Amino acid sequence: MLQTLMVKLDSSEEQHKILLETMHRFNEACNYISEIAFSIKSANKIKIQQIVYKDVRDKFGLSAQHAIRAIAKVSEAYKRDRSIKPEFSPDGAIIYDQRILSWRKLEAISILTLEGRLKIPIRIGEYQTVRMDRIRGQADLILRNDTFYLAVVVDAPEPSKLDAVDTLGIDLGIVNLATDNDGDTFSGEKIDKTRERYSELRGKLQKAGTRSRNRPTRDSFRCVQCGFAGSADHVGAINIALKGEVIRPIVSRIFFDLNHVQPQLQGSGL
Repeated sequence: MLQTLMVKLDSSEEQHKILLETMHRFNEACNYISEIAFSIKSANKIKIQQIVYKDVRDKFGLSAQHAIRAIAKVSEAYKRDRSIKPEFSPDGAIIYDQRILSWRKLEAISILTLEGRLKIPIRIGEYQTVRMDRIRGQADLILRNDTFYLAVVVDAPEPSKLDAVDTLGIDLGIVNLATDNDGDTFSGEKIDKTRERYSELRGKLQKAGTRSRNRPTRDSFRCVQCGFAGSADHVGAINIALKGEVIRPIVSRIFFDLNHVQPQLQGSGL
């Protein structure tokens, strides 16, 4: 499961000034690249790079990797809508990858700027620390309320919804409604009697020609206590499984539909 964590940079005034200037220069370069991409009507990153790479480095003083990231940002933006020219605000995000951003034991980062690399302390909560060893891909340098943050994508293991204590397997059968993995068999005798009673009543109603003569032939069942309703066979099996939870803690149930092996089960008692 991918999550985005916001890591606050505890930059000094001088570091903040350098980061801000780097951000402004980066987005100026993006707008320049956007002009070229729109004029040639191409969002192909390689094609754009062949045309603008040298000029971007010379005009804006960006490092090689910053220039590559700026070209990629424009390419992705232009792909979303080729009918308009993408425009980038001065405070737009800078995309950083492993070549221009590294972590210093979750206490600081080393980040490339127009003035070279800066080592900037970071503020990170305990909740985030657990996941920082699972950083994946790029990080975005963003500015919020005059404070710099890194938006980091991490691959956090998805927690189990339940801690398994015990498991009860249920086989849905033909002759018997269900058999659990403890060997207990549930015949569904009450449901069979209900089915027979409705079948007889249906026959009488059909002969009499009442409005209920076309009642569906598929038997239904509704449990007064638990409220389950539906197919008599399936509802009975579900109620049996739920009854097992009262006897012992069960956190998962496995149902096996045996309808496809009906010929082998006839007369087997399962």
